[in-house]
Amino acid sequence: MAAGIDDIAIYVPELYVDTNDFAKARDVDIDKLQKGLGIYQMAMVDNNQDPACLAANAALKIMKRNDISPGDVGRLYISTESSFDESKAMNAYIIGMLEQIYGDGTFAHCGGVETKFACVSGSYALYDNVNWIRAGEADGSYALVVVSDIAKYELGSSGEMTQGAGAVAMLLNDTPRLLSFDPRVTATSIRDEYDFYRPFGKDTPIVHGQYSNILYLIQVRKALELYKEKVLSTGLIKLRSDETILDHIDYLNMHLPYSAMGRKALAYLVRHEWRQLPRWRGIVERMGMEEPLPDDAPGTIEAMLKDPDFIKKDGAFNHRLMETPEFVDIYEKKLASSLVASRMIGNLYTASLYLGFRSSLEYEHRKGIDLAGKRVGFGSYGSGSSAMVFSGVILDRYKEVLKNMHFQSDIEKRRKLTLEEYEMLHRGQMPVSEAILPGAEGFVLSDVDKTNGERSYVYNP
Repeated sequence: MAAGIDDIAIYVPELYVDTNDFAKARDVDIDKLQKGLGIYQMAMVDNNQDPACLAANAALKIMKRNDISPGDVGRLYISTESSFDESKAMNAYIIGMLEQIYGDGTFAHCGGVETKFACVSGSYALYDNVNWIRAGEADGSYALVVVSDIAKYELGSSGEMTQGAGAVAMLLNDTPRLLSFDPRVTATSIRDEYDFYRPFGKDTPIVHGQYSNILYLIQVRKALELYKEKVLSTGLIKLRSDETILDHIDYLNMHLPYSAMGRKALAYLVRHEWRQLPRWRGIVERMGMEEPLPDDAPGTIEAMLKDPDFIKKDGAFNHRLMETPEFVDIYEKKLASSLVASRMIGNLYTASLYLGFRSSLEYEHRKGIDLAGKRVGFGSYGSGSSAMVFSGVILDRYKEVLKNMHFQSDIEKRRKLTLEEYEMLHRGQMPVSEAILPGAEGFVLSDVDKTNGERSYVYNP
């Protein structure tokens, strides 16, 4: 049975920090932010918003756009690493908000959970619900998967320049208009790591940035290897001796803690995939530099990080590779469009991969390219750490969905925060009853009980 994404919608909060202002306030080179990391604006939540608000607004948007009633939805999953409740699942909060619109008890039949595995959990939620549909359990109903996060780092930390907030809602069914997932090829890789984590009681994570970046690349590569084995064994893709799996994926979507990381991840996968091909020798010779290897090859991550000479040489090699015509060609054709939205919103944790997918669809469509039949690859990563690689094919009816996509209209109402306002919000110095934009449309947090922590929400039409 076919299963895939019928529609996708994003919700972006109406406040943002401009990185020009941020660079001046933190005495950071603006080129590091904009050219180095690919960050121009960072979306910020108002004082009366939390990740459940963002998710409920995205869910309501997609339901209204498709004229879907609660009875049409069989499952509602939420994936987040910004959870504020250690017991009650966030999808219950979302259902409570949606029932303010559709009526008390209208979602009572709707199963679902909150999933957590850092930024990869949304992909696990998709996989679970796609298989629920393929098994015939959906019985014609939709699964609604929402990924929602607030990426928040301590003031003055290196991670502060990679913040963001937002939610993406995806509507799944057995007659999708947008994308059908390839069956029996989803691949995962997992191991116990402490590259990025948030212990109980902390609202900001503990981050080992360079270590996490290397883990991301290694885990995605391992998952890609298993994905390759699966697509070859199932006959989904057939490779010639001078081809790699990347040649058969028309568009790539990578996890984007910041947009430039997507480009770095592509370069790493290209190196891994092209290294055994005839084309690689010629590319390396034109680069004028041999590919560096760690002294204790194949090397552990710890050994790499302790070898600054290797890190420096590896970075230089990557930089040269990314300037070659061969890499520029694959980057522009397969990845570049997925980075556009990330530059203007920032890090969305679980939602970053799917914001990239949404961005790729819109901006490739605007080029006038016929997307029907194009294969889309997803490289998902979550710290702690796990990666998932899977793929799907864009369907003939995709234009019915893409006609409703206009990223600029999603962000045009936003208001720029001053650095003073931003820091006040970050420190939580305003009571819940107050907000920078008190009349903003959508679900907002109206109260948090100081005794028992119960949360109340209202809808502003």
